[in-house]
Amino acid sequence: MNRSAPRLVVADEVSDAIASGAGVVALESTIISHGLPTASSAATARRIEAAVRAAGAVPATVAVVDGAVRLGLSDDELIRVAEGTGVVKTSVRDLGPVLSRRLTGATTVAATAYVAHRVGVRVFATGGLGGVHRGARDSWDESADLAALAAVPVTVVCAGVKSILDVPATLERLETLSIPVLGFGTDRMPGFYVRDIGLPVPWRVDSVSEVAEMMACRDELGLPQALVVARPVDPDDEMDRALHESILQQGLAAAERQEVTGKDVTPFLLGWFHDRSDGASLTANVGLVLANAELAAAVAAARG
Repeated sequence: MNRSAPRLVVADEVSDAIASGAGVVALESTIISHGLPTASSAATARRIEAAVRAAGAVPATVAVVDGAVRLGLSDDELIRVAEGTGVVKTSVRDLGPVLSRRLTGATTVAATAYVAHRVGVRVFATGGLGGVHRGARDSWDESADLAALAAVPVTVVCAGVKSILDVPATLERLETLSIPVLGFGTDRMPGFYVRDIGLPVPWRVDSVSEVAEMMACRDELGLPQALVVARPVDPDDEMDRALHESILQQGLAAAERQEVTGKDVTPFLLGWFHDRSDGASLTANVGLVLANAELAAAVAAARG
């Protein structure tokens, strides 16, 4: 490996936008490598980038390709991440090994947040947050997303905590870690595929300007945690609640039978939903991430 080659590469468009103070939105890549069907993932990734541009910001999809973490991907790089075999789900702890072995890595929320902050990108968009897994009292299985967001002051626009997780425990952990959660246009906690997971949200905001003002207040105090903005999936894209619960319970049982553990649980369950919901989970997933990208772009443009 060429030791002089940079390990962190920012695309010219992204670098220029950061330098000029324009809005930039970081986009994680596990959603296109591990969260969506391979046949449509590259096209969906470009739709997500287009939604950011249409709302007035510059997209910066993050992934590890050819021995470098890249913010902003070429068409070839994006296709390799979306459709390649052996793409590694890459959290913060995995960045060193994936880089040194020149593997192709798709960054998680944790890794994307870290890299975005490292280069001065303030906002990023994703689908749903990771968190405390069901049965964590026995397994101690908790997403690295939580620890990363406790230490990285970025604004994360999402559709709440993934409903396949232990959402009440995750909200407790977010509170313990002093990570604020805002419900965008809602008093109820969004649950990824569904609009309301059955729990109140700590704080409600109803405009982009409110989010930008909170970001400014936190910046002035130097608070180190992320700010989570949870936007519910649109009603037309939401999964039927009964179907969601049925598929979830079946998927959890299947994961236990097949001894799926650790970071493999989430992609397993997302795939289970896609295979068994007759397109309903895919509609929800694509719809919510496009809407999140649009909202994140508006926030980034407002805050700069």
